[in-house]
Amino acid sequence: MKIKNGSRYEKNGWIHLSIKGTPKERGYAHGYLLVDEIKDVFKMLDYTFYEDYGYKREMFSEITSELFSPQIKQNYPDLYAEMEGITAGVNAAGFKSINLDDIIMWNCQSTIDSFYGDLSNLIKTNAKLEKKYGKLFGEGTSASSGHGEGGAKDKCSAFIAVGSYTQDRKIVCAHNSFDNFITGQHFNVVLDITPEKGNKIIMQAAPGYISSQTDYYTTSSGLICTETTIGGFSKFVLKDPICCRIRAAMQYSKTLDDVVKYLTTNNSGDYANSWLIGDTKTNMIMRIELGLDYVNVEKKKDGYFIGFNAPYDPRIRNLECVNTGFDDLRRHQGARRVRLEQLMEQHKGKINIKIAQEVMADHYDVYLNKINPSSRTCCGHYELDDRAFMSDPTRPKPYQPRGAYDGIVSDTTLANKMAFSARWGASCGTPFDAKEFCKRNIIWKDQEPYLRDRPMQPWTDFVMSKNAMSKNLNNKTKKKEADIVKLKMTKKKKINL
Repeated sequence: MKIKNGSRYEKNGWIHLSIKGTPKERGYAHGYLLVDEIKDVFKMLDYTFYEDYGYKREMFSEITSELFSPQIKQNYPDLYAEMEGITAGVNAAGFKSINLDDIIMWNCQSTIDSFYGDLSNLIKTNAKLEKKYGKLFGEGTSASSGHGEGGAKDKCSAFIAVGSYTQDRKIVCAHNSFDNFITGQHFNVVLDITPEKGNKIIMQAAPGYISSQTDYYTTSSGLICTETTIGGFSKFVLKDPICCRIRAAMQYSKTLDDVVKYLTTNNSGDYANSWLIGDTKTNMIMRIELGLDYVNVEKKKDGYFIGFNAPYDPRIRNLECVNTGFDDLRRHQGARRVRLEQLMEQHKGKINIKIAQEVMADHYDVYLNKINPSSRTCCGHYELDDRAFMSDPTRPKPYQPRGAYDGIVSDTTLANKMAFSARWGASCGTPFDAKEFCKRNIIWKDQEPYLRDRPMQPWTDFVMSKNAMSKNLNNKTKKKEADIVKLKMTKKKKINL
């Protein structure tokens, strides 16, 4: 499907959306071409906000926009205009019940968990919000008592490697996202952007997003970028939201130092991450552990960085976080920290695209010392985990519909073609059947109307080009993968599926 300034097609569970032009032009194409998917997003948000917070989604749209619109409009006028364009495109396509406040809120959704614990104070300093919501969020309300689950939520596994660790001594970067399926299942957009100014970008995203958030980017300046969240992060100040800082960093950065500057300028501390970034021009990789008061930047031309939802920097870990799981093998952070290090050393000198895919699909549980797809494995499977060993009962619950729902890998060769290899669904290929899952786990049955099936899909190469071409695995490989997954699922019936 094509319109002026945009086109879309679907492949192997992904929607590839290409947009170009002025901010409003490319935003309009985005909103118009993804209107049905954006409708589904807001249907989901209406449910999750009420279930998770007890307040209606419309309230969060008003509050989030009131808090962040002034900064976005002043410091990122092109991104503000792009969100205006998305709103106009959605409305023109027939979905008239959302406005710019809603699109801003959706783009800042990852920031809501960061500011929610301080919402009573933020409302006090805003006359409009204080008049309307002051009584709801006064002292002693739930919003003044801190973040849910003991600080910021944690997601994702990742690594970036170079030099003696990779097959060609160039950069290899891999990532998978895990989240509650009800939200994460919407991040099946491969979005490529050709802006009037700055770098071309190809990234994973969700319908209506100006940034990735999951996060995986490749830019025409030769940068590959991903991250894993810092779980338990609990600091926040009202400055610029991360969705704008990272998008600007990807669109305008030419060097690794440029990225540091964009991410740290007017840093709110929202959605704090360990950013893993490679510069294919210099063959240098970098990790930015981006706290609020503390930022740790490391670079190397030989070695690797891993991401597992906890920071190495003791200042961030102890002074800005709670409950990180950094050294707890029972927890997914500590377990994946160990397993990713093992895998990097095991494959030293051989890491390439194929091995990167295998690492993201890994099911070895270092706490139980066996193959055991669970919350502790690189390919996270909370939906299969009875959580018998969890050390914190406030964390995700037994058999929660949560876990890895994608996998993306790239290397210098692919990045120079503005491409990456992506898999929709669990990184290992294990399918998810929403109806069957809710039948087995009736405690989650209320989510069934919103959950989607994710059948096994192949790894697919997506390339940024005029015609947005993709490349499939051959049929022989697909059949082999299907047989493997079928065998795995048969074995898993013994693990309380």
